[in-house]
Amino acid sequence: MNLSARFLILVLALVPLLGVPQDKAWAIGLDSAKSQGLVGERPDGLLGIVGASTPELDALVKDVNGRRLDVFKGIAAKNGQSLSTVQSVSGDEFIARTPAGQYVMDAQGHWQKK
Repeated sequence: MNLSARFLILVLALVPLLGVPQDKAWAIGLDSAKSQGLVGERPDGLLGIVGASTPELDALVKDVNGRRLDVFKGIAAKNGQSLSTVQSVSGDEFIARTPAGQYVMDAQGHWQKK
């Protein structure tokens, strides 16, 4: 198995770990925020706020993105890949796994319902 295939498998294996932290009791969770159209997946592997920001959404997005970036940096270092490459591969996977009716950001930075 080549390095690219191992890298992709590692990223895909970590995708479930990059959601809502289990040790935080958010009034609104990531799944709920996504299904309500409040947040969506970006091509850089990070979460974004789709509409109006609130302190609660800001905190949720900041926490999830911080955890994702920590994982992305670890994957990049372990596999000799750039952080931007790991983010791009992860972003593609998150967007591909986003169910219909939820928001994703296109390459031009516009939100669209999948």
